[in-house]
Amino acid sequence: MTALYIIAFLIACIGIVLALGITPERVGEDMKRFFDKQQTMQDMAKEAQGKKKPNKLMVEMIRIRKVLEETNKENQFSIALALSLVLMVFGCILGIVIDNIFLAPILAEAFALIPFMYLKGTINMYKKQVDQTLESSLNAITNTYLECNNIRTAVEQCLPAFRQPIYGVFDEFLGKIEDVSPDVVGAIAQMKNQIDNDIFREWCDQLIACQSDSTLKDTLPAIVEKLTAVRLVNSEMRIPLSEARREYYLMVAITVANIPLLYFINQEWYEMLMYSVVGKLVLAITALVILITAMRTARLTKPIEYKL
Repeated sequence: MTALYIIAFLIACIGIVLALGITPERVGEDMKRFFDKQQTMQDMAKEAQGKKKPNKLMVEMIRIRKVLEETNKENQFSIALALSLVLMVFGCILGIVIDNIFLAPILAEAFALIPFMYLKGTINMYKKQVDQTLESSLNAITNTYLECNNIRTAVEQCLPAFRQPIYGVFDEFLGKIEDVSPDVVGAIAQMKNQIDNDIFREWCDQLIACQSDSTLKDTLPAIVEKLTAVRLVNSEMRIPLSEARREYYLMVAITVANIPLLYFINQEWYEMLMYSVVGKLVLAITALVILITAMRTARLTKPIEYKL
């Protein structure tokens, strides 16, 4: 009977999708409009006063989409959204199949997060590469700028050695002051938000100050050294953080493996765990704890970032 309900549910879902013409592209466009929704002045005022905190999930989703746009992979966001919905349905069905209604919503949420966990891992690798390229690029520009005292000349001399995406950012900077407007300060102000790095933004702010007072240029190397400091700290912490993640995953594996192992140790206990209401509730609570701790472990063991 359960199988018939599941088949009927799947047929109904497929029928709704076909009737409404839902596609990954359409889902992506709808979600894009949702994320691009402008805040009201009241909401912005409350956030500025600390009375209203921004939604962390919304902030993270916007961040993922922004990075994918920068890497010309925006279509992956639409695919991830569509796949997330499919996996959410799969998680619900899995909970129904094992006859545990308490576990169904938790499995749905866990499966729905899988595509975004993959995207976040890819983004973290991309950001690591950007930070490494940014360190060498800012070092080169800063040293050249200290010698020639002209940021345009410094960028022109160093640009051929840069790699993407740093090359594109500084190439656009040169294009603006050469073809659009000679306003260097305005071009730097526009450039500083093109790379998601607080040290880079601090460097740009100080570079703007240097345009009116050239004696401040000696403070630029100290800012660039922060990138080196962050890289060294991450290198030192990489092994301890990896070990912490490994230990956590091992504990989760042992916890999950105990469920089928219980079948061979004591079949009566296993049946009580799988088929009684209390046992199903215990499984659901265990799954919820694993889900929450997994997200917290990922947050606590991520690479260190410099924040202003």
